[in-house]
Amino acid sequence: MKYYVIAGEASGDLHGANLLRALQQKDPKAKVRAWGGDRMQAQGASLVKHYRELAFMGFWEVAKNLRTILKNIQFCKEDIAAFTPDALILIDYPGFNLRIAEWAKTQGIPVHYYISPQVWAWKENRVKKMKQAIDYLYVILPFEKLFFEEKHRFPVDFVGHPLLDEIAQFDAGSDVDFRAENKLPKDKPIVALLPGSRMQEVKKMISVMAATATQFPDHCFVVAAAPHLDPTLFESLPVYIVKNKTYTLLSHATAALVTSGTATLETALFEVPQVVCYKTSALSYIIGKQVVKLPFISLVNLILDTEAVPERIQSACNPKQLATDLTSILKGEKRNEQLSAYKTLKAKLGGSGASEKVAALITERTNA
Repeated sequence: MKYYVIAGEASGDLHGANLLRALQQKDPKAKVRAWGGDRMQAQGASLVKHYRELAFMGFWEVAKNLRTILKNIQFCKEDIAAFTPDALILIDYPGFNLRIAEWAKTQGIPVHYYISPQVWAWKENRVKKMKQAIDYLYVILPFEKLFFEEKHRFPVDFVGHPLLDEIAQFDAGSDVDFRAENKLPKDKPIVALLPGSRMQEVKKMISVMAATATQFPDHCFVVAAAPHLDPTLFESLPVYIVKNKTYTLLSHATAALVTSGTATLETALFEVPQVVCYKTSALSYIIGKQVVKLPFISLVNLILDTEAVPERIQSACNPKQLATDLTSILKGEKRNEQLSAYKTLKAKLGGSGASEKVAALITERTNA
């Protein structure tokens, strides 16, 4: 069978590569053409465009690159038509992929969408378009199944979260080696700092996190820095830096301060007690409060439907408050409560094998 896959970001390339590996086990003769990255290409996909050419984020950047984006959409349609796939597999990246899905539907190409747009958080009006354009939707969060099926009468498949597989197969190495390689103190417990990956959010978060670190001289605070970030962001701060080693850091950490995002879920799956932090401009926060109608900001709390981990937002995200919260999870009852909640979280995420489940459903439906 012939499969056309579109992933427009690094995370999509990762999940796409795992899906292709599982897909080829189910269909050894599979031919794959893809928009993605190095990981998908390494799994045998014929790469059309790299996601680095597609990464336009934010209103202004999208607006000034609109002509390029529209050209990419048109080229994508022409390339799909020429390839004549048996199935089109779209991975997240909704601004681009939903447009392609609408077009593919008119061409009679079966549309499989893996990792749903977060329409439960904002832009819920997209659900109507999704119901019309998507033949099969594979969701990775348990509450998404309830959202789509009960609220919108849109049947979906809950396949579990692919991060479970990524983390299960991760080899962290020894604590001694990690400390030696990164020149960390031998005898101080490690607190991981995950300030985010975008320059703007890191600038806001790292100063608060570093100020919190000064209150814990008996602990070693280590920043998980994205490789593209300017190292001057962290100069003169009382913290250590590791680049592109988030999972290794988490596997050796005793606690963490984490900027809201997927990192909160990753931290929980590594069973590291955490405090979730978020700070943005006053205007962005006011707009966000109007657009996003959710009881929590972290995936951990959203999945568990309770405040299992503390969330400190805007004015509450300050060194004094974070120090109080961090003290409470370094030892004692609050720490044990979080670790217990993480066990419930893992159970709710549906177990391992997301890629295999999606591959099995796609090949079964394509061959039907």
